[in-house]
Amino acid sequence: MFRYPAGVVLLLFGLSVFAVSSGASDGYLKLPSEFSEFLRPSEASGGDDSVGTRWAVLIAGSKDYWNYRHQADVCHAYQILKRGGLKDENIVVFMYDDIAYNEENPRPGVIINSPHGSNVYAGVPKDYTGNEVNAKNFLAAILGNKSAITGGSGKVVDNGPNDHIFIFYTDHGGPGVIGMPTRPYLYADELNDALKMKHASGTYKSLVFYLEACEAGSMFEGLLPEGLNIYTTTASNAEEGSWCTYCPGGYPSISPEYEICLGDFYSVAWMEDSEVHNLHSETLEQQYNQVKKRLSIASHVMQYGDLKLSVEDLFLYMGTNPANDNYTFVDDNVLHPSSKAVYQRDADLVHFWDKPCNLCVCVCPLKIYLMLLSQYLYFRKAPEGSARKEEAQKQVFEAMSHRMHIDSSMKLIGNLLFGVEKGPEILNAVRPAGQPLADDWACLKSLVRTFETHCDSLSRYGMKHTRTIANICNAGITKEQMTEAASQACTSVPSNPWTSLDGAYSA
Repeated sequence: MFRYPAGVVLLLFGLSVFAVSSGASDGYLKLPSEFSEFLRPSEASGGDDSVGTRWAVLIAGSKDYWNYRHQADVCHAYQILKRGGLKDENIVVFMYDDIAYNEENPRPGVIINSPHGSNVYAGVPKDYTGNEVNAKNFLAAILGNKSAITGGSGKVVDNGPNDHIFIFYTDHGGPGVIGMPTRPYLYADELNDALKMKHASGTYKSLVFYLEACEAGSMFEGLLPEGLNIYTTTASNAEEGSWCTYCPGGYPSISPEYEICLGDFYSVAWMEDSEVHNLHSETLEQQYNQVKKRLSIASHVMQYGDLKLSVEDLFLYMGTNPANDNYTFVDDNVLHPSSKAVYQRDADLVHFWDKPCNLCVCVCPLKIYLMLLSQYLYFRKAPEGSARKEEAQKQVFEAMSHRMHIDSSMKLIGNLLFGVEKGPEILNAVRPAGQPLADDWACLKSLVRTFETHCDSLSRYGMKHTRTIANICNAGITKEQMTEAASQACTSVPSNPWTSLDGAYSA
């Protein structure tokens, strides 16, 4: 007969009492071997039993090598979620997939998201690539609507009522709109309608949305109501740009073989924060504050929706890397901010210039291209007189001409509609915080198409003018009036890489 010390007997009894008093729903006592479930239930159960299934949708809304950073962001996010324990079957990835093996990529098959980072491209599922990366498929995947999907793996968020969903979007944006590799773009009313529809289906417990884009806050400002169990944070508020980081000429320096920015400031900030913490002990609010602090030199990180969800642990949405189990969250443990950042709308120029946008964030972004014009023109790795140098020069001046055409056309339309004195005041108006960009989103999209029919595609750069067009709508201008003004302001549609002559409109 074995004899146990009295202390051991009392310990076992105490554990049994703890099991009962902890409110075990099944009414059974827990064995000592199951005691870990009380200390950290989600770890002992592998995550799904205690928090439901974690789902994620990751999307890079761009294409082309100069947009390298967006796909790098998405690939990096995938690696974090994968290390956190999410399964590939629960991670839906949208990326054009034209970067890793692009002829411009100095390391074929490799994508990095920081100067000394590892290859984040390895193992990333290619659920939706090429033209399959579009607004229609993105919303269908969120809604779990397989029948609305065209092409790709067919994977959607097929979640249940106890599940948690994480969505990460990164690309260019404008007031009330975010980009896609192919037109049309995704407008704020369409995104919020989809989120409301998702909530009405009763198929999730909570949803977190991280959004990287210029004027990202305008996608939710005055549109996302409380009560949907949705919490969002954005790289910028409703009226400012977002920023790139790890760019040529910046600090820390990147390898000279890269002529592009490796990451986006907000995206890199939340991911690098996630990599140095135990996500069991860091909340959404704590990460929001860390990222906000790091980006304070560049933009205003915002939060919208059900802010009460911000007290939840990141683990519920991202899992956690077991290697970080012994890390504890310390409020001062914020990563040092990058000393330089590049405005998103000017990142395309970085790829072509030898002295590319090595600008402090205090420089007025709308004047950056004028400053660049005064710099000495020299294209990297392109011998004088070579076809590549000529092509690069052509691309730069096409981009500059397109920008000036869009800006001048919009200004002239405003003058024709409202007069020289009132035109600038109406076009540049910004609504108070809490109000949506547009009163009538159908009008906004209709006038965008009108402008693109007579003038030119808004393109990634011209997306900033959606506020201008929203203000025209809010002032009561009809489609007929806009058509007349646009036809007078723009005598022809230029032929360039962003042309709307192909009939593809951004709205």
